[in-house]
Amino acid sequence: MNNKKEMLIQNYQSDWTQNFNSIREVIKEALWDTEITIEHVGSTAVKNLAAKPIIDIDIIYDKNVSFETIKEGLKKLGYYHNGDQGIKEREAFKRENSNKKHKVLDFITHHLYVCPLHSKELQRHILFRDYLIKNTDEREAYQKIKLEIAKKANQDQKVYAKLKETMAKEFIESILEKAIEKKT
Repeated sequence: MNNKKEMLIQNYQSDWTQNFNSIREVIKEALWDTEITIEHVGSTAVKNLAAKPIIDIDIIYDKNVSFETIKEGLKKLGYYHNGDQGIKEREAFKRENSNKKHKVLDFITHHLYVCPLHSKELQRHILFRDYLIKNTDEREAYQKIKLEIAKKANQDQKVYAKLKETMAKEFIESILEKAIEKKT
């Protein structure tokens, strides 16, 4: 019996972008008549950054679109609304368990969120992602922090998530401050 745990944080995979594009196409097709933007956020969206192999996706809508319209469109794709999970203006969606598997949505691990354009959490996602893309030193420092947390968590995803909230919080906030300063 092999007791070796799979590494929670993996080296950057070039197919993460293609995985995002595949999911985006399915969602765009289902919501073709709804004015939305779909963004690849999180660590898998940052080239050369090690990450958990989970694609983070934000669907963005403005005041001309109702959340309910998006919710209904996603329901037809087999998603259910899982609330805001304690983060205001960021609604989480999960896949329904079904015997009938979707060839893309059920085979690419992803987190799906729906955010209004003015969402503070959405702005944080975009600022953080864009800053890490443009700044190699900070990207490498963040990667080092993530790898340390994964090691400390013994590659356990739930422990990793809890540790990351405390061990990476200061670094993330400092990056967001720098990103805001650069914008102004």
